[in-house]
Amino acid sequence: MKKILLTGGGTAGHVTPNIALLPTLREQGYEIRYIGSYDGIEKTLMEDCGIPYTGIATGKFRRYLSLKNLTDPFRVFKGYGEAKKLMREYKPDVLFSKGGFVAVPVVLAAKKYKVPTIIHESDMTPGLANKICIPSAAKVCHSFPETAKYLPEGKAVYSGSPIRKELSEGDPAAGRALCGFNTEKPVLLVMGGSLGALKVNQAVREALPRLLETFQICHLCGKGKVDPAYDNTSGYVQFEYISDELKDLFAMTDVVISRAGANAIFELLALKKPNLLIPLSAAASRGDQILNAKSFAAQGFSKVMEEETITSDLLASEVEDLYANRKAYVDAMTNAAGQNAITTITELIKKVAR
Repeated sequence: MKKILLTGGGTAGHVTPNIALLPTLREQGYEIRYIGSYDGIEKTLMEDCGIPYTGIATGKFRRYLSLKNLTDPFRVFKGYGEAKKLMREYKPDVLFSKGGFVAVPVVLAAKKYKVPTIIHESDMTPGLANKICIPSAAKVCHSFPETAKYLPEGKAVYSGSPIRKELSEGDPAAGRALCGFNTEKPVLLVMGGSLGALKVNQAVREALPRLLETFQICHLCGKGKVDPAYDNTSGYVQFEYISDELKDLFAMTDVVISRAGANAIFELLALKKPNLLIPLSAAASRGDQILNAKSFAAQGFSKVMEEETITSDLLASEVEDLYANRKAYVDAMTNAAGQNAITTITELIKKVAR
C-alpha cells in the first residue's frame, strides 16, 4: 500500500482541494495522513473526514513590520523538527501540499528525507509560502493557465482546481425547503467567505427592496455577521455558514455574488453558476483575488465589481444584467478547459510517488 501525506492550512481554501482528492485516493488504495497546525481549521475538517491527523508548530512569514516576525521563525523551526519526526516514522511515498504557511516546514522536511512533493497553487500568482516551497517540489499544479509563466520550466502542470464531487449532487427542492423558498422566483446566492464581507453584506441589504422584486436571496454572511433586523424579511434568508447543505443551496441557485478566492470561483465554474465577483481589495490582501477575478472575466465566466466602487444601486444593476445574460456565462463555462483536476492530480501523484 502506497502512503501519501497531505498538508495545507490556515484557511478552508488550503484544505478543501485536499478533501476533494480523498475519495479517489481511497479508491486507489492509498494510506492517507494529514499534517497541519495544532488547532487550525484543517484539523477539524480532516478529523471530520476520518483522516489521521498530526499537528505541528507553525508561523507566518510577513512582508510588514510585526513583533511576531521575531518569534515566528522559532515556531517554524520547531514545526520543521516535528515534521521531520513524522517523515521518519510514517515514511510517506509522496507529499501533496496545498499551501499555506503550515506547509513550509513540511515540504522542507520532505526534501530532507527525499520524499517527492507535489504542490498545488490555486491562485493566479504563487503566494509567499508556495514560493518558498516550489524549489523543493517535483511538480507544481496550477489552476489558471496564466500561472505557468510564474513557475519553473519543467515543473508546471496545468491541472485546474480539484472540486468536491458531492457539490454537484445537490437537491434543489431540499435547498428551497431549507430557505423557505418557492419555485416562482429565481434564487440569488450571496457568499462572502467564512469570515464574511462587511461591505458586500451592507450593499446587499441596502439593495434588498430592489433585488427582492426579482429574486429570492440566500445570504451566507459569515461568522457573527447575521443581522436580526432582517430575520422576517420575506424572500430573504441569512446564515453565518453552511456546510453539508451547501450542495443543495448551489442546486437551487440561478446566480451568485461571491468573493474571488480561487477555490470558491472554481466551484462556481464546475457548477456553471453565473456569478458576480467582488474580490478582496488590494489594500486588504496581496491582490490575488483581483487577478483571479480578472482572469475569469477575460474568459467570459464572470462579471466583476471592485469593492471600492460598490453601491447598492450598482450592485442591483449588475446582478440584474448578470441574470439577463446568464446563458452566455453558462456557455463559456461549459467550454472551459482544465476541468478534470482530480484525475490529472491523482495520476501525477501515482507517477511521482517513490
